[in-house]
Amino acid sequence: MTNLHPKLAEITNRIIERSRPTREAYLERIRAQKQQGRVERDQLGCSNLAHGYAAMPKTIKIEMQKENVPNLGMITAYNDMVSAHQPFKDFPDWVKDEVAKHGATAQVAGGTPAMCDGITQGYEGMELSLFSRDVIAMSTAVGLSHQMFDGALFFGVCDKIVPGLVIGALSCGHIPAIFTPAGPMVSGIGNKEKARTRQLFAEGKVGRDALLESEMGSYHSPGTCTFYGTANSNQMMMEFMGLHLPAAAFFNPYTPMREALTRYAAAHMAQSVKNGTAKPIGEMLSEKSFINALIGLMATGGSTNHTMHLVAMARAAGVILNWDDFDEISAIVPLLIRVYPNGQADVNHFAAAGGLPFVIRELRNAGLLHDDVDTVVGHGMQAYTQEPFLLDGKLVWQDAVAESRDENILRTIDNPFSPDGGLRLMKGNIGRSVIKVSAMRPNSFEIEAPAIVFDDQRDVLAAFERGELDGKDFVCVVRYQGARANGMPELHKLTPPLAILQDRGQKVALVTDGRMSGASGKVPAAIHVSPEALMGGNIGRIRTGDMIRFNAHTGELNVLVNEREFKARSVPAPDLSRNAHGIGRELFAGFRSHASSAETGAMSFGGDFA
Repeated sequence: MTNLHPKLAEITNRIIERSRPTREAYLERIRAQKQQGRVERDQLGCSNLAHGYAAMPKTIKIEMQKENVPNLGMITAYNDMVSAHQPFKDFPDWVKDEVAKHGATAQVAGGTPAMCDGITQGYEGMELSLFSRDVIAMSTAVGLSHQMFDGALFFGVCDKIVPGLVIGALSCGHIPAIFTPAGPMVSGIGNKEKARTRQLFAEGKVGRDALLESEMGSYHSPGTCTFYGTANSNQMMMEFMGLHLPAAAFFNPYTPMREALTRYAAAHMAQSVKNGTAKPIGEMLSEKSFINALIGLMATGGSTNHTMHLVAMARAAGVILNWDDFDEISAIVPLLIRVYPNGQADVNHFAAAGGLPFVIRELRNAGLLHDDVDTVVGHGMQAYTQEPFLLDGKLVWQDAVAESRDENILRTIDNPFSPDGGLRLMKGNIGRSVIKVSAMRPNSFEIEAPAIVFDDQRDVLAAFERGELDGKDFVCVVRYQGARANGMPELHKLTPPLAILQDRGQKVALVTDGRMSGASGKVPAAIHVSPEALMGGNIGRIRTGDMIRFNAHTGELNVLVNEREFKARSVPAPDLSRNAHGIGRELFAGFRSHASSAETGAMSFGGDFA
């Protein structure tokens, strides 16, 4: 690979210096937990160990009593409602069978919830979604708290699940970890056809039966949804961070390759723990590991949700990222893939065209990726430029294809879809926010128009149905959607009506302290506005009729009101009572009250968490 890009080196040094106190404190904590030269369970008393062994078969109990036999923990997000997590049902049996061949034992240490944003989108349950990440992190820590495990395998794929698992794993950062994915469902109907049916339904031109048939043709089998949203962005980041086996992300469930990769991961963990080469996850993941994930996010046009989740994961390891880092790295990393919503292809098409090994090789060769990092398979990112093949039943990794199999989906560094990564920082007197521009039309980057202010997404939809948004340019301001207000639900249901107005020739934009889906697309949307309205943010001072200047080229986000008058305005006290109860929302009141800003990860953890 060539020398590191000078701007990337500059950004990296700044992040390392900024993080030095918190990173050193984190490493000191996890090193104090490490059992030197002993299996983890040696510190437990006999009665404690008896409880830990009690449910195991007699033959396994005999092995677990041996001093040199490592015991691996499994944290699983299995359930059979979420398509991406249904395949995990078989993983524990595969792991137990495989590690027994390599002188180790394994136990399911615990389970975590795994909710589906696709099911809860637009409904009350979506207000639990963001904080389910923190519940997953805590559930992971509970499972590992028994101190029975010398390494851990993590089974999760979707939006909040992987960030939660990583945060939980880092809370027990003194033991090694490997993430074993389940893969995407096979391709269904085309994304263009699906989007067309959604828009026809929003316009009242087709009925619910046609919409349901279309949706079920898209989301139709076990595995991750095939568009490039938050779930598949998770899988990309796990590879860029070296937490997966190379190229493990995008093989379909229930295939010989998926089982082979899972068994290989289990065997590799058992062997590396036994021979002392497995690094604890908290030491393995450095500042550069998280920066590599950020680079991958930009090169692939990944989910805006990771402007929070990646920040939260990094902070769990004492690494401090902010949105300036995202903006500056986006400016130097070209966009190398086009997958829905940034194009028409899905992740299966992307993998077939060359996939993540191709992207990693291109970035690495251009000096746009850190190579001096540790991974679950060793040092450096060279291994991640290869993809696995099953030859005579044996896994073998070979170099990624030399040329893209489809340049409409995947391109080289010298012929990118865009010279930048398509994620930008928006800032001004309204606050700081992020915008994903990789799927936006060139004529939609700038708008100066009056605000129409809403305090609830349902009010936007009702106004659209009444025709009140027709025939005029406007900026839709949706406030009180932040983590403290109502758990920061995604506002994905706003995309179809605003897109319809855009297609009619109106100039529209969205400004909100809420989230959009990982599938956010062509409607210009300044999201995650920080501080949020309930924390006194200026988005709460905007009134209907105020002129807003929205410029995604320059990153300007200003309300054009006299500064003194604007500051003098009070932030109205909203009625959030209908967000406080029902579908479990009352149980999350403490999470909402302690939530940090979106730019610091929207985390509910207090104390000295970085």
